[in-house]
This record gives sequence, C-alpha cells and structure tokens, in this order.
Amino acid sequence: MSILVIDVGTSGVRGAVVRPDASVEHVHHIPVLPDTPFPGLVEFDGLAIASAVQEVAARSLADGGPVAAVGIANQRASTLVWDRATGQPLAPGLGWQDLRTVGTCLELQAQGIRIAPNASATKLAALLDAVDPDRTRSERGELAFGTIDTWVAWILSEGELHITDASNAGVTGLIHGDGTGWSANLLAALRIPEAVLPEIVDSSGIVGTARTLQGAPPIAGMAGDQQASLIGQSCTRVGQAKATFGTGGMLDQCLGTTRPAQAVRGPAGTFPIIAWRRGGTTTWGIEAIMLSAGSCVEWLRDDLGIIDDAADSATVAGRCDNTGDVWFVPALLGLGTPVWDFGARGTYTGITRGSGRPEMVRAVLEGVAHRGADLLESAEADSGLAIGALRVDGGMTSNDVFVQALANACARPVEISPVLEATTLGAAYLAGMAVGTWAGEDDVAEAWTPRAVVHPTGTAADHDAARSRWLDARSRAEGAVPELSGIDF
Repeated sequence: MSILVIDVGTSGVRGAVVRPDASVEHVHHIPVLPDTPFPGLVEFDGLAIASAVQEVAARSLADGGPVAAVGIANQRASTLVWDRATGQPLAPGLGWQDLRTVGTCLELQAQGIRIAPNASATKLAALLDAVDPDRTRSERGELAFGTIDTWVAWILSEGELHITDASNAGVTGLIHGDGTGWSANLLAALRIPEAVLPEIVDSSGIVGTARTLQGAPPIAGMAGDQQASLIGQSCTRVGQAKATFGTGGMLDQCLGTTRPAQAVRGPAGTFPIIAWRRGGTTTWGIEAIMLSAGSCVEWLRDDLGIIDDAADSATVAGRCDNTGDVWFVPALLGLGTPVWDFGARGTYTGITRGSGRPEMVRAVLEGVAHRGADLLESAEADSGLAIGALRVDGGMTSNDVFVQALANACARPVEISPVLEATTLGAAYLAGMAVGTWAGEDDVAEAWTPRAVVHPTGTAADHDAARSRWLDARSRAEGAVPELSGIDF
C-alpha cells in the first residue's frame, strides 16, 4: 500500500508517492519562498502554501495513486493564525527564522522562562497582539493557531481537523517538559488562550480524512522535518543518529522511551526533542544544531565568486590533497552546539602566500565537517550513548569531498541516505505504520539501505591532531561580537 507524502519546507512544497519498498516516486515541487520585509523578519503566505499543497498532492496522486494514507512533514515552529469560520489567515505567518521576538524571549528569562525566538511560543503571542490584542476573539474560540502541519491538516480536511503531532508540539515552546500537553503557566505568561491551540495527536495513527484529495485517503502520519528525517533514515533504535546538512545542519539521536535528563539544554549543548509518538508512547531524542553549513558553500559561490556552483566546490577542493593547515570556522550566523555563541563569526586561520583557491575551498568543506563532528561528540556526551555510524542526508551529502572529510572528522563510518531528503521517507514510514505498510519501528529499522558507506582514512593520531587544530581555530572565532555573545537562549 503506497503513501502520499506532502512535505512543506522553508522554500517550497513537495508531493511524492512512496511505495512499500521505500522507493520515492512521482515527485512534484512548487517553490513557495518566504518574504523578508526587514532584516531579521521572515514571513510566509499561508494561502500560497495551501494552494501549493493541493496542487502537488493532486499531481502526485494523478501520476501514482491510489494511496492508502497521507503523511505530512513540515518546517518546524513556523506560526500561523487564522479565522476558524472563514479559514483565512489573519496576518502573514511568521517563519521559524523570524527574530522579531528576541526582546520578548529576553524578558521571559527574567521570569525564569527560557524560550528561544525560533520556537512558536513568542511568535504566536506576537501575532495575537497584532490581530486580537485583548484576546476576546481567541477566548471565544474564533481564532486558530497552527504550525505548518496543523495548517496542512486543516486544509486537507476542509477545516475538520485542528491538530498537531507530538513532535511539532514539542518545538512550540508551549508544552510541559514531559510532553504530556500544553503548559498553563507558559500560556498565561504569554497571554495565549488555550482555545486557539490544536489538539496534540500521535505522529503515527489515523486522525482524519483528506477530504480534498481524490479517494479521500486517511491522514495517518505527521512529523517535523528533522524528526521525519530521523525516521526516514531508519534511526528507530536507541543510540542511532542522523545528520542533515542543508543550509544549516541538524544532528538528531534516538533515545527510545527514556526522556532526556535535561529539561532545556544539556551540558554539551543539545536539546531534548520528542522524536515521535505512536500508540500513545513517546520516543524521545536529542538534537544538536549547526547554524551554517551549505550556506558557507553558497557564500563561496554567490559572494566570493570563487566557485561557479555548489557542485564545483568538490571539483576545486579535489585539486589539493589537504588545506595546507588552513582552517575555516563556519560561523556566519554564530555557533550553535556545543558553545552557543551568537557573537562568533566565520573565521579563516593559517592562510599563507601559498594558500590558493583549492585550499580555501577545501577548508570550508572540512570546516563544516568538523562542525558535524562537534555535533556528534556533543550528542554522545549528553546522551551517554555511542554512535557507531552516522547516517546523513541533505544537499551537501552529494559532495564526495565533504562526506569523506566528515568521516575523517568523526572517525567513524558515514552512511549516505538513499534519498537526498529523507523527510519524505520518514513521513511515509509514520503514515505507513498506521495502515500496515510497515509493521512497526523494527520493520522501519530493517528497511535501511544506504546509498554508500564512506569510511575514515588516516590514523588515530592524524584524527586527534586535526581535531586539536580545529578546536583551536573554533576558539578564535568565538566572541567576535561581544554584545551578541552575551545573549543566551
């Protein structure tokens, strides 16, 4: 039984049909780009996303249907408020990257409440301040809030479903630390009436019907993009981990049903997440974050002009065997896990008169690889679980030089996903487990077939020396903008 997946990313909407052998077919994509009216502000058009969802779903079904169920994957924490009666958004949605509520987050810290500006909580409060300042319409239940999964389910069900899955609810900043439901204390602090909130449902399980689609298939799977990628790379057993290298980078590790010890951020800089919930049982994970990954390659191409396209970075870097002791720290937007320094800045060290274009490009790829190793080491430290091999997806994994550098920096095998973006496959697995396409998590674990496995080269001494040099370079990038380095979420 095949599954239709609707995958809403930051820059577009993808529809695809996933077969029982985990092959992804009949892919259709429509760009839906966010708008940046001022620096730090990121907005999106909810109706444009709704239209794209309907169109890609109809195209994929026409090519590859019928299907047994629908799965939804989505950019996390992006926030929308709409009128329940009309289904019309009341303002532009606020993208997950939107930073207009940084001040609110800092004010909440004075109350002992730690919420990051990329979470939905303060974005929702800001939207309600704009469209319902006295909260009367919200209290009467006339308005609805949703992250993108909620909005897609509402659109497909013609307004019958107002739901979010546990993985998306977990990154709103509005739930209890144990994942049991919405926190009355947090809602009160932000003046958010509970009447605007969706029902929290399992990530895998039939929740309603996609009435707008041919055949009205059931909606049976929902997850945030990184959790969907974790499942899509079959990391359903305790200790398994994946990393996604796109514009930024995220490493997620499966912890099973054991809740992480840290309530907010662990000593090594990772965050607890709800990986998924099935049959009422929550599977937990931790997440490590890299703020700049593929964006560094884009910088080489668009701003420095020393490569023609992203693929050219591997060709140019391949013209030298090593960087000649040149090191690049990919901190264009600051450093995430483990140091969390928003005032850190991108840094080259070790440049000499002999440093040429190949060395400079290779240093960028190796710098992103060492940041990947930072994330891996942090996850192991906070979870106490060893990661035997790292599974990877995302645009940078098509770069052979980068993947080899990642294996070397991590000193363990790197297994490349059979699909470039594993979010689609993860949403399919969640929906498929609900309707019997896959029996359960063990069935998903056994479905893993990497496109390639890349093993580290060099000796242990080589690795240790490189990591030492890397950590020295990273320390030099820290604290470049002291006033930003002092901000901590």
